[in-house]
Amino acid sequence: MASKDNAALEAMIEEATADTDGHEDERAGLFTMIEEHLAVPFTTTVLGVEATVRKVELAADNIVAVCARGRHRQRIDLLDLPLLTPAPDGAAWIDAYRHWAGR
Repeated sequence: MASKDNAALEAMIEEATADTDGHEDERAGLFTMIEEHLAVPFTTTVLGVEATVRKVELAADNIVAVCARGRHRQRIDLLDLPLLTPAPDGAAWIDAYRHWAGR
C-alpha cells in the first residue's frame, strides 16, 4: 500500500514540477498546486491550541501556513503543520510537498 501511495505522491510532484528548473522552481510549482487545491480556512492544533489556517504563503526557503487565533497570527512551516482528521480538501498536496521535501 505504501508504494501505491508513494507512486501517487510522485505523480502529483511530477505534475507540479513539470517544466521547472531547479529546487526553488519545484517548490514554487508545489506551492501553486497547494494554493489552488487546498481548501482554506481549516482548523488545526498548534502547541495544543486550536487555530485556523487562513492561507498558505511561499517564503524564501519553504512554504508556510498562516495560522490565526483571535488577533494573533503565526506562520508555521507546512512540513511541521499538524493536520487534523478529517484533513481539509486538497491536503494531499501538502503530503506531496512533504514527500518532495524528504527526497
